[in-house]
Parts: sequence; C-alpha cells; structure tokens
Amino acid sequence: SIILSRMGSHKPRGINAGRKLRNHRRVNKWASKPYKKSHQISKWKKPFAGASHSAGIVVEKIAVEAKQPNSAIRKCVRVQLKKNNKRITCFVPGDGGLGFVDENDECLIAGFGRKGHSVGDLPGVRFRVIKVASTSLLALWKHKKEKPIK
Repeated sequence: SIILSRMGSHKPRGINAGRKLRNHRRVNKWASKPYKKSHQISKWKKPFAGASHSAGIVVEKIAVEAKQPNSAIRKCVRVQLKKNNKRITCFVPGDGGLGFVDENDECLIAGFGRKGHSVGDLPGVRFRVIKVASTSLLALWKHKKEKPIK
C-alpha cells in the first residue's frame, strides 16, 4: 500500500531526481504573476524602466497623421527623458494643448493607458503629456492657472 499512495503524483522521485525537480521548479516559477513581476528584466529596457511617470525635456513639436479610416493630424511632442536620455513621442491632449508646450520645457509624461501599447488611431505613440513646467496641462487648458515664466 506504500507504493500505491505515491502513484499519480506526476513527480520524479528517487536518489537521482534532484536536477529534474530543480529545473522544473525554476521553469514553473514564471507562471506566478507576483514572481514574474518582481524578477522580469525586460521592464528595465522600456523607456520608463518600471515607473508610472517620468520627467523629460521637450525636444521638438511634431504632427502625427492618424491611421485609416480616420483623417487627422494629431499634435505630439518628442521628449528626451531625464533618467535615461531615451527619446519618446508623446501625445498632447486637449484642443490647442500644443500652444502651452514650448521647446526645452520640462514636462511630466505618463502612459497612455494600454500598458505600453499605442492607443486608437495614433501609430507608435504610447505616452501622453501630463504637466508642463510643473503645471498641469489640464489646468492650463481650462485657464485655471498660468504657465510660469522661466
């Protein structure tokens, strides 16, 4: 009856099973979401390097054409991040929002809400501008605050 209790456990047993068990555990750890989140290396290669927001300097203003079937020119900016000098394209929300953003301004960037994927009809734009010159872009757009002069 001792042998019957071990049957069907689907584990290698015995004196030489150590390597097999160790390798199996190493591979299957990655199925656990908390383990994967804390041990992944690829997040450090992304522009924000695991952070939710990042500060940067506006390098240039650009216009991005919307994908088909839409026809529009979306206002974006190229931003060089402070933490790792990577250059990313960021969407500037609001009608006339680009008027509040000048070149060489310091701005705060956040994701676009799809965990690193581009949103809607904007090809390759995965980030958006939140603050410009330490003032909320929404507050500037609603005329609640004025942009501080350098």
